[in-house]
Amino acid sequence: MAKTPITVAHGDGIGPEIMEATLKIILAAGAELEIETIEVGEKVYLAGNNTGIAPESWDSLRRTKVFLKAPITTPQGGGFKSLNVTTRKMFGLYANIRPCVSYAPFIRTKHPVMDLVIVRENEEDLYAGIEYRQSKQVTQALKIISRPGTEKIVRYAFEYAINNNRKKVTCFVKDNIMKITDGLFHKVFDEIGEQYPTIEKELWIVDIGAAKLATSPESFDVLVMENLYGDILSDVTAQMTGSVGLGGSANIGDKFAMFEAIHGSAPRRAGQNSANPSALLLGAVMMLVHIGQPAIASKVHNAWLKTLEDGVHTYDIKDEVHNTPPVGTKEFADAVIERLGQVPSTLKVVEYSSEPVHKIESVKEKAGAVERKDLVGVDVFLDWNNGSPDDLGNMLSRMKTDTLELQVISNRGVTVYPNGSPDINCADQWRCRYFSTEKGRVIHHDDIINLLSKIRESGFDFIKTENLYNFDGEAGYSA
Repeated sequence: MAKTPITVAHGDGIGPEIMEATLKIILAAGAELEIETIEVGEKVYLAGNNTGIAPESWDSLRRTKVFLKAPITTPQGGGFKSLNVTTRKMFGLYANIRPCVSYAPFIRTKHPVMDLVIVRENEEDLYAGIEYRQSKQVTQALKIISRPGTEKIVRYAFEYAINNNRKKVTCFVKDNIMKITDGLFHKVFDEIGEQYPTIEKELWIVDIGAAKLATSPESFDVLVMENLYGDILSDVTAQMTGSVGLGGSANIGDKFAMFEAIHGSAPRRAGQNSANPSALLLGAVMMLVHIGQPAIASKVHNAWLKTLEDGVHTYDIKDEVHNTPPVGTKEFADAVIERLGQVPSTLKVVEYSSEPVHKIESVKEKAGAVERKDLVGVDVFLDWNNGSPDDLGNMLSRMKTDTLELQVISNRGVTVYPNGSPDINCADQWRCRYFSTEKGRVIHHDDIINLLSKIRESGFDFIKTENLYNFDGEAGYSA
């Protein structure tokens, strides 16, 4: 077997120790790897690189297209970007895969029957990182949900289920409130789900779904969700298995992939030979499957399971059967190596498929009829703090142009003019919605420019506008 090139970063804190243990195990199992080592993390940040990775290190990642990364420390204070977020965006790592499995009775957990996988969208949602301070009192973050991004992550979830003999895919959304953004995620889930008739489909509103997940994780199999929901709930479910120290993670793109532990660098544990390498090891197992070495992945995973069955564990997990004292990082790695070739007798034996995982290509725009897009109005956001909602409404109502007139003013999403409640607590950012003076008439950009000129001439500070469009006659904006 030809050796597969990979890029390895040993990270900060406990990172070097658990990476050394992980590489020792997978190489002892026969992994065919050509390893390139780069430095990332705290030293690189403090050397003046705000992304935590040197420019020349990107060249290694572009060559190998596979990144095995130990946890890093991001220095406190402003100006330092998340290396994970940067890497995900740089290489289009759109899918974050986090298996969460209980290992009862050998590891203490309140949920002994738990075997689920969270497939988290990795590039969009609030993690697009588009934020503004718009006034003295108001800040804003944009939630970005695109059809191409949603189609890719939802299809990946269904393909993952097929390739891993999973029976059900569940989608978490909040489209009872965010009807356009989460509504699109829900719609695409339904559309793509129809193409997988052998897979059971279900959908939950994220809050009650999370409650169900926390109390009955055995009800779920594969879960697909937007970035923020997935980030929060994958950490919750990892802890429910017994420890976040058991959680490995894969970040998958069309051409690149990154594998890691879900936990941080734990600097207080650094250099003590006590850290649990299991999360990074399980991330490396996912890497071996990804690069076409599933037999080695199965060998490592089963030896790790047999190690747990035999009562060998690190300080962070409690053996419920043998009541044995914890071992160090190096000793744990040696125990796994001693069991290579063995399989567990109580826990489920792992057998990864030799079939390649289906790659989800970039979504192309579908051919067909052109969607009609009509500009029908504009929301003008003002920074204003000189009176009541009625005062503002009365002034703006006198300011209409030949083509646009004020319909409603809202503050923090609540209507305050006309006929707003006097008890509403208002901030200094106001959304002023204008529609055509002639109902149903399509407007033009020049109409908006004329309106803004009139508002500016009257001394108002407009801080943002949002055009209001109808798509094939359907409103593309919230009420």
